[in-house]
Amino acid sequence: MTVTMPSALSSARESIDSRLRHTVAGLDPDTRRVCEYHFGWIDADGSEDHRPGKALRPALVLLSARAATGDEHSACSGAVAVELVHNFSLLHDDLMDGDISRRHRATAWTVFGRSAALLAGDALLGLANGVLLEADSQRALWAARELSGTVRELIAGQAADLDFERRAEVGFDECLRMVAGKTAALLACSCSLGALLSGASEHTVRRLRGFGFELGMAFQLVDDLLGIWGDPEETGKPVLSDLRSRKKSMPVVHALNSDTDAGLWLRELYRQPEQPTESQVLRGAELLRSAGSEEWTRAETERRLTAAHRQLRDAGCQGTTEGLTELADFVLRRNQ
Repeated sequence: MTVTMPSALSSARESIDSRLRHTVAGLDPDTRRVCEYHFGWIDADGSEDHRPGKALRPALVLLSARAATGDEHSACSGAVAVELVHNFSLLHDDLMDGDISRRHRATAWTVFGRSAALLAGDALLGLANGVLLEADSQRALWAARELSGTVRELIAGQAADLDFERRAEVGFDECLRMVAGKTAALLACSCSLGALLSGASEHTVRRLRGFGFELGMAFQLVDDLLGIWGDPEETGKPVLSDLRSRKKSMPVVHALNSDTDAGLWLRELYRQPEQPTESQVLRGAELLRSAGSEEWTRAETERRLTAAHRQLRDAGCQGTTEGLTELADFVLRRNQ
């Protein structure tokens, strides 16, 4: 089913769009063109286009500021910074994974070349801390340090994900740590930056960071479900794509470590040197269900969202938390 996007996402996109475009416009012409294409602002020939992303992370920054103290305006620099970091990671991920499409069109590296896409990602990362350090806040330096630490976590998570591709054995706990770094860390940072820049207490900053972390874990679990059973119209990927590429996502690692007959059969499928046939891919999806891995992933998603709501309740927010609750619900409903 098609899930309606929360209004907070479009509102966040509108709030940061002009600042984001202005920031990217400061790059050299060649790098700027790659970035503007990647953001969905122009087409490959330079003509105007409009295919923006969901702006989930900027929305978390702004909604966390609203929830923490009611001062959303002070967190705009944080919203722009996390969107720059997120797109740095997407440009590099597409290149490392060899992905040829994003948002239903060719990825930047396939249009402009590997080196140009790599440099564009580097440029966005370089811009992110500059945006934060220029923020009109006494906590700008603290925020920049928070973002820099998060980038280190993100890179460590991506490195672990790449390492998993070369290994036959991947432990369940180390897979959780990979997800924590690759996905949850930036969502946690988004929430903490919103609270931090708006002047919230250390307790509120910590709890909202916890909210974002649990939400990030749930977000990746839903993505893992969509990567196997998702509707291609919604995901932009063929059904069972993660099994076809033998990606070691959380449902797969759960099955491989389940000590079940289904898990053992799946282990053989992942170890075979040749590419799996379509019948083997379909069999792999059945094995995941037989091992209880789909059921576990859905249950773990619910558990993580419950934990996120608990962190939000305990945050001592002075403003409204309705927007954050709506976003959390959206994360869950994407897999229905």
